[in-house]
Amino acid sequence: MSFMKKLLLFVAFALPLLGFSQYTYQIALLKYNGGGDWYANLETSLPNLIEYANKNLGTNIDPEQAIVNASDKAIFNYPMVHMTGHGNVIFSDQEVQNLRKYMTSGGFLHIDDNYGMDEFIRVQLKRIFPETDLVELPASHPIFHQKFGFKEGLPKVHEHDNARPQAFGIYQEGRLVCLYTYESDLGDGWEDQRIHNDPTELRNKALQMGCNILQFIFLNDERSNEG
Repeated sequence: MSFMKKLLLFVAFALPLLGFSQYTYQIALLKYNGGGDWYANLETSLPNLIEYANKNLGTNIDPEQAIVNASDKAIFNYPMVHMTGHGNVIFSDQEVQNLRKYMTSGGFLHIDDNYGMDEFIRVQLKRIFPETDLVELPASHPIFHQKFGFKEGLPKVHEHDNARPQAFGIYQEGRLVCLYTYESDLGDGWEDQRIHNDPTELRNKALQMGCNILQFIFLNDERSNEG
């Protein structure tokens, strides 16, 4: 059993009994260097997704998001880390090593391009996993068919370059460790309606896809299924 699985079992069962926490999980937003705005959706995005997931999936995720640096050993406290932004991303060698260890130990990184991150994050992911390429996830992949069904795959939330939304993954030993959502802008769809004035139907699609990601990570054993 991996370190992360042991940690999750301890958090899920031991801590509530010992009275240390009433929540089973906490998820974190990744803080990084390079000039990209890691804080782009800081105010309402993850908190809204957490609230939606707790209501619709029966999860017990801490409603308060954590913020963690890419180099911080505390990253191992969070089964999922979310990353977003519009621009440049630079990881130090130490951060590359820490992120690789996090993901290969059982952690899951979700990267959501908020527009303008793509050319930079691909370079950094190649540094973390030089032996592995991003692969596009087909619409049949289990991550699109959890509580909510997306028969066409990743939903489109915001239009940028008139390009189709794509979901890419990185696998390690047959297990999906990183999801990169591109030309979709899920995180904007999770934000309060007042911020982007998105229609309710579109926001619901974004939140439902976010729930699928969380369910795929937390509530089943299909992470090894490459679709």
